[in-house]
Amino acid sequence: MYVLYTLAFALALVLSAPYYLWKGRGSGAYLRRFGQRLGRLPPSLDTREPSIWIHAVSVGEVLVARGLVDALKARFPSRRVVVSTTTATGNAVAESLPTDGVFFNPLDLPWAVRRVLAGLNPSLLVLVETEIWPNLIHEAHRRGVRVAVVNGRLSPRSYPRYRRLRPLLSRVLAEVDAFLMQGEAHAERARQIGAPAARVRVTGNLKYDAPGPGPAGALAAVLGNGAPGPLWIAGSTMAGEEEAVVRALGQARAAVAGLRLLLAPRHPERAADVAALAERAGYRVTRRSALGASPWAGGDVLVLDTMGELAQAYALATVVFVGGSLVPAGGHNVLEPAAAGRAVVVGPHMENFQEIADELRSAGALVQVGEAEDLGPAIARLLTSAPDRDRLGARAREIVARNRGALRTTVEALAGLLA
Repeated sequence: MYVLYTLAFALALVLSAPYYLWKGRGSGAYLRRFGQRLGRLPPSLDTREPSIWIHAVSVGEVLVARGLVDALKARFPSRRVVVSTTTATGNAVAESLPTDGVFFNPLDLPWAVRRVLAGLNPSLLVLVETEIWPNLIHEAHRRGVRVAVVNGRLSPRSYPRYRRLRPLLSRVLAEVDAFLMQGEAHAERARQIGAPAARVRVTGNLKYDAPGPGPAGALAAVLGNGAPGPLWIAGSTMAGEEEAVVRALGQARAAVAGLRLLLAPRHPERAADVAALAERAGYRVTRRSALGASPWAGGDVLVLDTMGELAQAYALATVVFVGGSLVPAGGHNVLEPAAAGRAVVVGPHMENFQEIADELRSAGALVQVGEAEDLGPAIARLLTSAPDRDRLGARAREIVARNRGALRTTVEALAGLLA
């Protein structure tokens, strides 16, 4: 099975290489990190010293791993804690964590994976959320490395695809030592795709335990410390959503004069296109990177094209829309603005965060619109009713506080694997 999988993976890699080379033709980013993808670790990591390896694909998973890094370093001071990512944006965020090193994960080819395992010498491989890489898991297991999935989730949308692969997946999942899942629905789906039932347990959602974003002093100064008017933040937007956000801005401004929009695309490399879209709609647009420490003055839309500032910005918002939810992308993390006590609006597509969205919505702590045309009226209603905004934000903050504790349970479970 592993030979056939490797051949198929290698073929897919060859066929997709021209696309990735073309995509990175300007920055050369793909070529620069290709050595690491082939298993060539940075010299500072290729030391054979004992480690714990956390793999977090992109920004969302890295933010989940943030608290885990601190907790594992405190619990196992004799081991390095290193983090791998797949995306460049995830890698950039991971560089800000107190790790012992950050690198791009190897392609799922046996020899590349073996090379990394030899250099890192991990005693534990931690896969954040649902990262099922057969060769990585198999080679780690063969080497005697304990393997754990943490904050595991299987959305209703992805579950049928995994279920169809159960005959193949069950062999891979048998080599995972622990499946620490966000909730019982995710745990049951893991069992149904072949995870050994005795190794599956519910430990809660680590996103509730994510550390705060830190003070927003510099960003607050850039945004004018709340003046000259209300601030709407549209965070983690995807292609196809910015048009709806820009239309909604016009509708909301008809009800609330002086409304400003901070628009943060999920992928900062899209910032130029997003800025151009807002300019075509007649708005005065500024990109965050152009301001430095200078205040944003005299503009309508600020496009956030920097890394690591969105979570800080949420605390400065009057109202928040979280993207990935007006288009069928499954939604993005609503807990950061919720923890900041903001009134949050999302679209209909929250499959990746369904349990969180359901809990917030049932408690009156989240507004979910049915389609893009409803966004503007929903934002306008919240902007014109401070009591409604305050009530939503207070309830959201309470739910976040109530659900904390997954980090402690997760670390205890991981410590049990190393006992």
